[in-house]
Amino acid sequence: MRILHTGDWHFGRTLEGRSRLREQEDFVDELVRMADDQQADLILMAGDVYDSVNPPAAAEQLFYEACARLTEGGRPFVAIAGNHDQPERVSSVSPLVTRQGITLVGLPMANAVTVHAPRTGEIAKIAALPYPSEARLNELLVVEGNEDDLRQAYSARVGKLMEMLARGFTPNTINLAMSHIYVLGGLETDSERPIQVGGAYTVDPSALSIGAQYTALGHLHRSQAVKGEGMTRYSGSPLAYSFSEAGQAKSVAMLDISPGQQPIFEELYLSCGRPLVRWRAKGGIEEVYRWLDEDLDARAFIDLEITLNDALSLGEIQRLRKSREGLVHIRPIYPEMEVAEMEIQRSQLPLHEIFRKFYQRQTGGAEPDDGLVQLFLELVEENTTVQEEGDNE
Repeated sequence: MRILHTGDWHFGRTLEGRSRLREQEDFVDELVRMADDQQADLILMAGDVYDSVNPPAAAEQLFYEACARLTEGGRPFVAIAGNHDQPERVSSVSPLVTRQGITLVGLPMANAVTVHAPRTGEIAKIAALPYPSEARLNELLVVEGNEDDLRQAYSARVGKLMEMLARGFTPNTINLAMSHIYVLGGLETDSERPIQVGGAYTVDPSALSIGAQYTALGHLHRSQAVKGEGMTRYSGSPLAYSFSEAGQAKSVAMLDISPGQQPIFEELYLSCGRPLVRWRAKGGIEEVYRWLDEDLDARAFIDLEITLNDALSLGEIQRLRKSREGLVHIRPIYPEMEVAEMEIQRSQLPLHEIFRKFYQRQTGGAEPDDGLVQLFLELVEENTTVQEEGDNE
């Protein structure tokens, strides 16, 4: 069975008031083409269909159109609610779409989803767990305790839910898991709304050890694997939704899986969406106008920092914005700000990193070897000890 894993669509999301709807429509077009070209037998959508619990009508219409187009020819589609979604809203149309092979799971269920692939005749069992907050589970995990207690209780509860869903796994079926959670070890970006309080709503990878051949995750916007039993991956978002995702290649996951066998994974890169880029104009506003004249990053949304000696006037800001629609942020940086920022960064760095940066600056970019770094740390420690002994005399 060929399985396409995607997630974190965030239909209805904007970028500082700029609509992304056209880009999301382009994504749906590309996803449908991929599913057809790759002969996908099953589509898994791992949560965050929408960007808010009350999405605009255009976002809902786009989702329903995507469901209809992806299931043409009898291909099954399974989606779960993420932390951005209102679970009942996601699943509300289930009575209308179930017969079309569309399964929408808003709240945690007791049984795995069973789907049949018409092309291969194979059956897949999916332990599908939508975002499992305490509120959506309708239970209080810890009455009193610290963050570690809540983390352990939450992870254990997710593990029990997954084990319950996995009871439907058999040796002759393709056994899958899907959830919208933050698994320890995953790399975050700024555009994910936190689903944990200080790290409390995080899940240990061992909670997903239920015998699934592949675990499809949603929530983190960077495509990545997670360490643990079997193959576990975040598909990432189809578009860059914040400048912390600048430069990231967006993709979907494609799996070939047979009963009892290891999955064969392929990352399929997306071409849709406007790039998000950061411009750092050390040469001042003249450098910015040169880049604009050269049509640099013509399609991109741009986060701009300009190093200046004099204040940027309102007229100059307006002129810049008229020069390029994609200029989202314009931040002037003055020399005294750079010095202050550097001091803050230095104060937060460990001593060995400060030495590495100093060595690189003094040598034109050379990297100190570990022995030299260790020698420096020993000298600092000796000097500190001598000073302390002198102070105590």
